[in-house]
Amino acid sequence: MFVAFLHQLKDSGVPVSIKEYLDFIAGLEAGVTNLDTNSFYHFARASLVKDERYFDRFDKTFSKFFEGTLEVGEQILNSVPEEWIKDALQKQLSVEEKQKIESLGGWDKLLETLKERLEEQKKRHQGGNKWIGTGGTSPFGSGGYNPEGIRIGNEGKRQGRAVKVWEERLWSNFDDKKTLGIRDIRVAIRRLRHFARTGTPDEFDLDNTINSTANNGGYLDVKMRPERKNRIKLLLFLDVGGSMDPYIEACEELFSAARTEFKELEHFYFHNCLYETVWNNNPRSSEDIIPTWDILRKYGSDYRVLFVGDAAMSPYEVAYPGGSIEHWNEESGATWLERLTSHFDSIAWLNPESKSIWNSSASNKMIREIFEDKMFEMNLSGIEEAMKDLSR
Repeated sequence: MFVAFLHQLKDSGVPVSIKEYLDFIAGLEAGVTNLDTNSFYHFARASLVKDERYFDRFDKTFSKFFEGTLEVGEQILNSVPEEWIKDALQKQLSVEEKQKIESLGGWDKLLETLKERLEEQKKRHQGGNKWIGTGGTSPFGSGGYNPEGIRIGNEGKRQGRAVKVWEERLWSNFDDKKTLGIRDIRVAIRRLRHFARTGTPDEFDLDNTINSTANNGGYLDVKMRPERKNRIKLLLFLDVGGSMDPYIEACEELFSAARTEFKELEHFYFHNCLYETVWNNNPRSSEDIIPTWDILRKYGSDYRVLFVGDAAMSPYEVAYPGGSIEHWNEESGATWLERLTSHFDSIAWLNPESKSIWNSSASNKMIREIFEDKMFEMNLSGIEEAMKDLSR
């Protein structure tokens, strides 16, 4: 049974190893979950899934494999002794819940009725007070109003009145292909970290203190160390205006997450392509204008550089002097981009558009060539790939 579950997880894209599966089986044999469905779900997820981006895929696979159809419920009821079910479920109920169940004639009557309905019912049912289905006042199904029921399935609007609720998806935002929220972005950009201990030694070093004290004949020898900090320095270049307007919210979330994760972060704005100036604020004023040469002089090659933009523009804006739609640029955008890629050791480009349409833009191809194909989609997996590349 669980081997088939393993294969379904793999088919859905959840990377489960044999070692994780064996740990899962060992936990079941040790009686970690007994017959409690909720604890079984949490134990299975904890032992089989090691990355939160796959939580939603696991939830959908778990629901489909264990709780998707009436036939699965019938198999479970037929294979498990009634006394086991009754004893396990009664342990999870309060005194008030047990009293409610007695109004239907007790657990024996409730389970007996459920088995009869499973045998009699041949199709999906909506509403009513007898069959297994959604809505209505039947004690079996989902979304109904009966306060003394058993939840089966997950369709329909739930009323929160059943004795047991068997499933609830909470992780639908964690998927490496979905639009990002700020928490997802923070998780992804944390991949770009290089910790080092520098500065004043003001943190207690337990391991070194123990070793030093032992080597000192048992006399206490306290050792201190500098705090461990992220030493990555990041320059963020953000394309604003025009075709980037639909992605304002995503860029704001990326910028906010980067601000939280990196203490040494500098940001600059540009429009369409990089030229001889950038700016710090929108709308830009003369005080906000920064010569691009100043960036090359001020920031060392050890800074990581991340561009964010759709790379969609006229190819003349990249390739030719005077190609900018805002001013007369003496040198081409490609010239300035090549200067940055030559100066900085680690540089990448995040594109909010789908990779499937990149080749439809000549300017996109040109920029990818300058960046040596270090362009990534602005979703969870793309940001992680970019962070991995910048960490080299």
